[in-house]
Amino acid sequence: MSTQAVSELRLRMIEDMKARQLNVHTQRSHIYSCKRFAAYLKRSPETATADEVRAFQLYLMETGPSICNRNRIMTGVKFLLRVTLRRHDLASEIYYVREPQKLPLVMSPAEAKRLLAMADNLKVKVMLTLCYGCGLRAGEACRLKVGDIDSELKIIRIVQAKGRKDRHVMLPPEVLDLLRQWWKVRPTRYDEGVPLKERWLFPGRRRGEPLTTRQLSRLFHEAAEVAGIKKPVTLHSLRHSFATHLFEQGLDIRLILKTAVER
Repeated sequence: MSTQAVSELRLRMIEDMKARQLNVHTQRSHIYSCKRFAAYLKRSPETATADEVRAFQLYLMETGPSICNRNRIMTGVKFLLRVTLRRHDLASEIYYVREPQKLPLVMSPAEAKRLLAMADNLKVKVMLTLCYGCGLRAGEACRLKVGDIDSELKIIRIVQAKGRKDRHVMLPPEVLDLLRQWWKVRPTRYDEGVPLKERWLFPGRRRGEPLTTRQLSRLFHEAAEVAGIKKPVTLHSLRHSFATHLFEQGLDIRLILKTAVER
């Protein structure tokens, strides 16, 4: 397999993804998927045939990736074939496997309260409270900026969230109080030269970057373990619990869906 051919093809694909404003994570996923396809072919995907596209899909089902990962890989390959290579005949050979529909795990109000109480520092408590008390996704909590918080109207502006949509979410007084406590001790070493409203509310370890979702997920699991929660919950379970508990308290389901739109 020619390294030069693959490199040129990858550059073209990256240009196509940037032109369509795909986010960095999607670009990385698509590149990984096409590397898997090229490794299977043992040559550049430019020379793939319809039989090889069908065989690769069968290979994925036989070698163990979950249905979710299998579909994700084929989405990246489809982009390469349909957009970059303009091989619509090959792209039409790609099909998707239906995933089993599973109910999301939710925590009881007592478990959620115990989890937040076990958060070992103020930053973790604030971030987990935002996910539960405001129904934020992990990435939304991590990427909050100072200007996204409107303390007068008691709302948080979520910018370019899932589906590239902006939305407003409620900001309970208890969460606002925690945010004010965090603001007093928030690290400021990377603030120089950054306008106030553009500063990350939860700065990461590198200049100009927020805390990562991976770091937040690790902190969540540490708190869940200390709280004695045995369910295989994830950080996203806080968001599901937020909507479930609002519904159990009698809030109109239409308002819940408008506040926390879910796929």
